[in-house]
Amino acid sequence: MNGGISFWYADDGLPEPREPLRGDATADVVIVGGGYTGLWTAYYLKKAAPFLQVTVLEQKFCGYGASGRNGGWLYNGVAGRDRYAKVHGHEAAVRLQKAMNDTVDEVVRATEEEGIDAGIHKGGVLEVATTPAQLARLKDFHAHELSYGEKDRELYDARGTAERIRVAGAVGSSWTPHGARVHPVKLVKGLAAVVEALGVTIHEQTPVTEIRPKHAVTPYGTVRAPYVLRCTEGFTANLKGQRRTWLPMNSSMVVTEPLSDEQWESVGWDGREALGDMAHAYMYAQRTEDGRIALGGRGVPYRFGSRTDNDGRTQDATIEALREILVRFFPSLTGVRVEHAWSGVLGVPRDWCATVTLDRTTGLGWAGGYVGSGVATTNLAARTLRDLVQLDSGQGGTTELTGLPWVGHKVRKWEPEPFRWLGVQGMYATYRAADRREAATHSAGSSRLARVADRIAGRH
Repeated sequence: MNGGISFWYADDGLPEPREPLRGDATADVVIVGGGYTGLWTAYYLKKAAPFLQVTVLEQKFCGYGASGRNGGWLYNGVAGRDRYAKVHGHEAAVRLQKAMNDTVDEVVRATEEEGIDAGIHKGGVLEVATTPAQLARLKDFHAHELSYGEKDRELYDARGTAERIRVAGAVGSSWTPHGARVHPVKLVKGLAAVVEALGVTIHEQTPVTEIRPKHAVTPYGTVRAPYVLRCTEGFTANLKGQRRTWLPMNSSMVVTEPLSDEQWESVGWDGREALGDMAHAYMYAQRTEDGRIALGGRGVPYRFGSRTDNDGRTQDATIEALREILVRFFPSLTGVRVEHAWSGVLGVPRDWCATVTLDRTTGLGWAGGYVGSGVATTNLAARTLRDLVQLDSGQGGTTELTGLPWVGHKVRKWEPEPFRWLGVQGMYATYRAADRREAATHSAGSSRLARVADRIAGRH
């Protein structure tokens, strides 16, 4: 199957649609976007202040975007940490990293407490190197993570890596316990049901066309509220005046048929870690709870004019490229069928930094720009939005979360077209060329092409 939103919906079924907005309404807080950020924010607001009237507006159905299409990596990565260290100091970035480490456990705790069966298995995250250049980057990456206080991270050589997973040609790996596999759709469906039971109003099939102070405007009416929180991630460009705010970067995935016991024996992966690599055009994968491999990476990275797809349909060339990664990593799976492919968009700010903001003069807030690390980061962002709303409304004071360096971060907009399209296409073409050169030359140094791509991207 190609498209149909994602395999996760094929596995768990599409939800019954909730009613759209039926005319003008009021609330204490209106949340635009029914993905992880919006639902977690509604959850923590209602838990902290049950009397609040909270309304969520979602253009399709909860989990239609990245929350229902991602790779199921619940892990401690946060976009922009190094930049925050430069601007706010190393210790501020360490606090942000610690908060992210704790967030993985908070998601596990909250889902267990609320009875959400999201297929979570906390096996950590294993990132492998398969070339000398990747190994050099891996060792630098490992040391860098330790410098941010992650003392429980472990570094493995080729033999130690093979004891965890048998990736062909793997010469080393780095493992952190701060990660888990999750079934994305079971999480988002369960979370939506929980917040509804708490008294949150959810209107699906209700696209918001414009956000302005105290107003969320839709074709069916306007919801007025003192606080309007934008939680739209990769779909932010669809809002009036937001075309160049965050770039909707495309990511694609495939999932195999269920593997046999013999096939799993050939692969290993008994710890069910989330799996990534150190390529410039990286891959990410998980061993699903029903015994498949779900694997993702970049296909067509960006559509001209910040357009987004409808149902996740993926180009044949992208499917073949992902299959090639699967077989290159696990040659024993050469004949395994790919049963489903899909794509989705994630939000990328111009400086690649995730942010949380509440403008106290207008009541407008937003969170996002997770650059693919949103499954856990959405939870930290939501708790931070809760604290910012409570602080502004006089119901709470400053907290550890409101003092994190990503709060209130501002960044310039992306370039207008066609420069935006040309830049992104050139960036990923250069990253892929860098990976090919490193594999061909077996050099221990990263290709200069990757540094060129980094400059194009604005990552450094």
